[in-house]
Amino acid sequence: MTILEVPTPHDITEPALAGTTETMVLNMGPHHPSTHGVLRLVLELDGEIVISAAPDVGFLHTGIEKNMESKTYQKALVMTDRMDYLAPLSNNLCYALAVEKLMQVEIPERVQVIRVLLVELQRISSHLVWLGTHALDLAAMSVFLYAMREREQILDIFELVSGARMMTSYIRIGGLAYDVPVDFLPTVDALVEVMPSRVDEYEDLLTGNPIWLERTVGVGAIDGKSAVAYGLTGANLRATGVPYDVRKAQPYSGYETYEFQVPIGKNGDIYDRYRVRMAEMRQSVLICRQAAERLRAIGPGPYVTPDRKVAPPPKSEITHSMESLIHHFKLWTEGFKPPVGDAYVSIESPRGSLGCYVVSDGGPKPWRVHFRSPSLINLQGLHHMAKGRLVADLVALIASLDPVLGEVDR
Repeated sequence: MTILEVPTPHDITEPALAGTTETMVLNMGPHHPSTHGVLRLVLELDGEIVISAAPDVGFLHTGIEKNMESKTYQKALVMTDRMDYLAPLSNNLCYALAVEKLMQVEIPERVQVIRVLLVELQRISSHLVWLGTHALDLAAMSVFLYAMREREQILDIFELVSGARMMTSYIRIGGLAYDVPVDFLPTVDALVEVMPSRVDEYEDLLTGNPIWLERTVGVGAIDGKSAVAYGLTGANLRATGVPYDVRKAQPYSGYETYEFQVPIGKNGDIYDRYRVRMAEMRQSVLICRQAAERLRAIGPGPYVTPDRKVAPPPKSEITHSMESLIHHFKLWTEGFKPPVGDAYVSIESPRGSLGCYVVSDGGPKPWRVHFRSPSLINLQGLHHMAKGRLVADLVALIASLDPVLGEVDR
């Protein structure tokens, strides 16, 4: 596995704890804008120094997992868009892979290439929202405007292929909702052509900025051993120097055939998490280029599996075959019925290791669906990172973890 170590300005310093014994309990959130959603922190403070920070979640609970049990497998997919609403295609992919594994469905290579291309665009889009809001939390307004500029280009691509800019429900069980249009690849090419220089612009504004360095270097640090113990994944884990990436450790959708590096940090502080995600955007651009080249080489082809257990007959068949018409009708009214059993699949979402566990009782609806959401797990390490820091550092610290509360409170 190729590892890319991101440079850091200097080693971190230990936080200073206050010396008094009187403490105060204070709520931060769930209304606070810098908690990036309805997150409540119960803070114990000694003056301005954080003694403990306990996340209190559940204010946005939507019951998505339970509601999926009352839908057919295909209809339940649309609910995955609403979990991590900054990476709906990643949610779609994780759930689809779990059901496909349960049913042992083979996916055409062309479909896998399109899926990889889209989820890497989704990774860039998600990181752009993280970068813009993280910078905004620390009073860097211009970066937010620039990041939204490129995100709009990516959302235009999603709208082009699915008709929706955010809740696409485009990656379906067995393939894709529709084939990509003819202008899909030229639109992707236009984005990947400019994206490296755009990332350079972001870094010119922040990487060496003395105010940015003062607020991020040595702040909210965690070591690799503690990060693993808390279950951290994604950029939050890799910033500590642990080179774990699901795309390399447990490849899916053909990721083992793509050339890319795994960026890692050294100190596990806010600055390293920033550098790792910036490097990840560059690596995603490389993967997008490779996927676009493969898609051109493959040419036109199917966008769903030929397996009739999952995929309905083509419309050309339905017009002259009563059996095909009945099969199509039953698939969309009753749904397909996986064999009794269970399956678990994990993918590398923009926030870390996203897992989906599906249990089938042989019926057309899942008996149980459960997601391992990285945003929830990553919040476990917040107390460790915040202890001994200033209250003002919490704003930067929460942003650096990049939580999405829709995924936490699913």
